[in-house]
Amino acid sequence: MASHRDVEPSAAPSAVDLVGYFRSAAKPRDQWLIGLEQEKIGVLADGRPVPYDGAPSISQILEGLLARGFTAETQDGHIISLERGAERITIEPGGQLELSGAALSTATACRDALLAHVAEVNGVAGPLGIRFIGCGARPFGKLDDIPWLPKRRYAVMRTYLPSRGRLAHEMMKRTATVQANFDFSDEQNATDKIRTAMGVTSIVTALYAASPLTDGKPNGYKSQRAAIWLETDEDRCGLLPFVFKPDFEFRDYAEWALDVPMFFLVRDGVYRPPRDRITFRRFLKEGFDGERATLADWELHLSTVFPEVRLKRTIEVRGADATALPLAVGLGALWRGLLDDADARAEAWRLVADRTMPEREILRREVPRLGLTARFGGRALKDLAVELCRIAKDGLGRVPGGAADARLVEPLLAYATAGRSPADDLLDDFNATSGDPRKLVARWELRA
Repeated sequence: MASHRDVEPSAAPSAVDLVGYFRSAAKPRDQWLIGLEQEKIGVLADGRPVPYDGAPSISQILEGLLARGFTAETQDGHIISLERGAERITIEPGGQLELSGAALSTATACRDALLAHVAEVNGVAGPLGIRFIGCGARPFGKLDDIPWLPKRRYAVMRTYLPSRGRLAHEMMKRTATVQANFDFSDEQNATDKIRTAMGVTSIVTALYAASPLTDGKPNGYKSQRAAIWLETDEDRCGLLPFVFKPDFEFRDYAEWALDVPMFFLVRDGVYRPPRDRITFRRFLKEGFDGERATLADWELHLSTVFPEVRLKRTIEVRGADATALPLAVGLGALWRGLLDDADARAEAWRLVADRTMPEREILRREVPRLGLTARFGGRALKDLAVELCRIAKDGLGRVPGGAADARLVEPLLAYATAGRSPADDLLDDFNATSGDPRKLVARWELRA
């Protein structure tokens, strides 16, 4: 769940303004940047979850980072985020630590920034006995053992989401992801990128699957994270059918988001959940509790919808489990090669263009358990993943700085060629250690 700086209201928007919010973010191609977001799961040496308060704790890590030039945002006496320049560190509901890195010109630069971040966080967390592991879902500890982050936004979500999906609390407290954000030159370029990304996202989910353990034992999934999202809130998650229409435009995305129920209205730092599952469309038309909708409310609302590919001021691809660093740092390169080069984008789309919406949805629901052994359009997902990696490498050869970025795709190509995902490595480690949490934490610790 990507972090978002909650914004205060400004001027009242029109329907044109809501679509214009997306259009105004367009940039010339020579100004395109990449943003990488990485979540990681903190554990003690025996795999137990790390509490937010006390000793050792997430709070101690955040306080330690303050001495390294960060400034803190607090709520009700608790640190909920840190910022240093364009680098932002936030905490997910179950204590997952997330880096929202600066937008940079290449995936290689994003890699360097992520490795520096992991080294810095380890330097603070290590002496406290806290380790961070790269998995798509927390492998040890019961759900009730995982403390809630004391953040107003999450207090509303933890009440609302279980009414929409039985695994909503699992999503909030257990899961972790790595995501990438991309710019666009105009509406056509953006919708083309979204369509292609949405078309191949399940292949990327299978390649990045890294959550095969729950409560210290195999759970039957390659990506339990992806399985959990299937039962979180279908109003605001998953694949968006209108994206695959040839005439898809920003207005379609806005119309969809307008009909998604709001989590909350924020005024003066107070989170006010609307009654009766009010949609943003209704809020825009009728208001709520004497308040009228603003463009800042729209921006906040867009941060509370979670499709596999999300449109805000950038295009956010969301389908990958958090995993070991060699693969995590390759995500930006993979997607950059597929999306930022027009020829590669067209070739990637051709891999999946003739599939029906029911077929796409079936694949989305099969991938969590089957991973790269799933089939799509009569083809093994493993073979499609190999082609995607090849297309991405070729595309990177045609963008600035792409030669170095292409090297980051090599580990992904090796996994795809072998028909393996990180989940297979995690299960091999589990068997080799007889499931000993201490040994597994030592193996899975993220090291820059």
